[in-house]
Amino acid sequence: AACARSGQRVLHVDSRNYYGGNWASFSFSGLLSWIKENQQKTDINDECEDWRKLILENEEVISLSKKDKTIQHVEDFCFGDQDSAEDVEEAGALPKLPVFGASGAEGVAQESEKECPPVESAVPEVESAEPEKATGTEPASAMEGNDTEITSENESSHSAALGESTLESGKTEAAPSEISAQEPKKITYSQIVREGRRFNIDLVSKLLYSRGLLIDLLIKSNVSRYAEFKNATRILAFREGKVEQVPCSRADVFNSRQLTMVEKRMLMKFLTFCLDYEQHPDEYQDYENSTFAQFLRTRKLTPSLQHFILHSIAMVSETDCSTLEGLQATKKFLQCLGRYGNTPFLFPLYGQGEIPQCFCRMCAVFGGIYCLRHSVQCLVVDKESGRCKAIVDHFGQRISANYFIVEDSYLSESVCTNVCYRQISRAVLITDQSVLNTDSEQQVSILTVPPVDLGKPAVCVIELCSSTMTCMKDTYLVHLTCPSTKTAREDLEPVVQKLFNLNTEKETNNEELEKPRVLWAVYFNMRDSSGVDKNSYDGLPSNVYVCSGPDSALGNDCAVKQAETIFQEMFPTEEFCPPPPNPEDIIYDEDEIVPEESGFSNSAETKPESSTEEGSSGDSTAVKKEDNEE
Repeated sequence: AACARSGQRVLHVDSRNYYGGNWASFSFSGLLSWIKENQQKTDINDECEDWRKLILENEEVISLSKKDKTIQHVEDFCFGDQDSAEDVEEAGALPKLPVFGASGAEGVAQESEKECPPVESAVPEVESAEPEKATGTEPASAMEGNDTEITSENESSHSAALGESTLESGKTEAAPSEISAQEPKKITYSQIVREGRRFNIDLVSKLLYSRGLLIDLLIKSNVSRYAEFKNATRILAFREGKVEQVPCSRADVFNSRQLTMVEKRMLMKFLTFCLDYEQHPDEYQDYENSTFAQFLRTRKLTPSLQHFILHSIAMVSETDCSTLEGLQATKKFLQCLGRYGNTPFLFPLYGQGEIPQCFCRMCAVFGGIYCLRHSVQCLVVDKESGRCKAIVDHFGQRISANYFIVEDSYLSESVCTNVCYRQISRAVLITDQSVLNTDSEQQVSILTVPPVDLGKPAVCVIELCSSTMTCMKDTYLVHLTCPSTKTAREDLEPVVQKLFNLNTEKETNNEELEKPRVLWAVYFNMRDSSGVDKNSYDGLPSNVYVCSGPDSALGNDCAVKQAETIFQEMFPTEEFCPPPPNPEDIIYDEDEIVPEESGFSNSAETKPESSTEEGSSGDSTAVKKEDNEE
């Protein structure tokens, strides 16, 4: 997107049939098809065997991977009432074309035939998950809850509700349609299938820090006009087997009934220190080599305050985080408070998958071209210069370019021999209640569950209500994420069992009845290719840039930094995603409409042009210059 904005010719090709790669969102039927794709073992045959004749004597090829191996150990479960869903159709769904293989309706029918045990597999092939994001991406005209439209408003932390900022999050809770203190409504599997288009289920779970790099980029580039946002309304903590709300703003601290007056003073004193800790080095210098948890114990804080600060405010590891890292994380959290609400976080309506699509729109506005379901066979490298000249696609076409940005998942095993990847464990649940019921049903919550064993990663839980446009009414969408130590199910199921009821109605005891009931769940492992040095890849030309998929962090800073770094390496004199021109300042001249030197070419002799693939949004292989941020 940044390349297109700076006037470059951009072509983005993607073997998948949806935008966003591993950053994408799916409707429920779309997710079932994605699951099915990743549980099948299929070999992909070349559609054109004659492409090698396009390679000249002074050229060599770098073959690209035919399979996406970034998703593994996909297991899905249905805990809801599995009444007959075979004939249930998704409301408002368009007829599926037979050319795409098994339709969403067939996937749903097959899914409904399963018993509670899952169809389990560890096969990682993300090629073309069938349905695209079914729910419309246009923002709703009237939303429940606290919808936020980001603009470059006054930076004052208390001016967020002014008209100029168009921020409508002054109220932290949406008015509930009814207070349902009684039993929650029973949701059946067929209802979930029927209302499947109301779900927008993200493959990766993140929130936007209100003063983070992504928010700044959305404002600067005016890409924010393509999306709407909702405040995360509360920060939760899991302590002594119970879920509690964490007071984080000054008002929350003094209104809290959980803390004594002494604890309130302790907490405010420590948080005030964290905001300008650099000015008081004498208070932490002796503990620079200690962990943040050890430093907290020296600050005369009660165990509950230490727990809140460590796991719900700084959100860092108890064993691996240094004192300075903990202070930096706490300061970042506090600096983001008050800009758009009482918490530091925003969530995009319709899901995190909207963000890459917003940058896709920006790229298209400035002339970028997108080709989905369009795979690439190889990169063509000039032996003499060592630079990549072109790609050859699955139709046998040769497309020349100056620069190529390739997502990590498209590189073959031979190129990635020396790369050591981390993994992310993910779970997505559909539940019938919130983990912490209040007067309002419309809550967006973030909860960090500390590990039982020291040294293991904490689990980040994000719970979304229906007003985020990610799930149907009377349900909640819950995302669980942590760095992997085993399979996703082994890492996350113990946390799910602590917070939720997984039993069927007949087996449920009184203690389990108090917990929200899981209706449906999926577990999977996703590759974390962030932080891999380019030199780790074997034999890549200097004009081929690799972008990673999602990382395990809560925010999006890694993706933004990576996209800007790649862009500056290609165009050091250009500004990254500059503000759009004022329409009143644009002067149209017929002579200037003729494009400059570039134009796509299918011949080997044509002058190369710029190329890239989706920047950090992770969508696919490269051809023609493009940096689709985030």
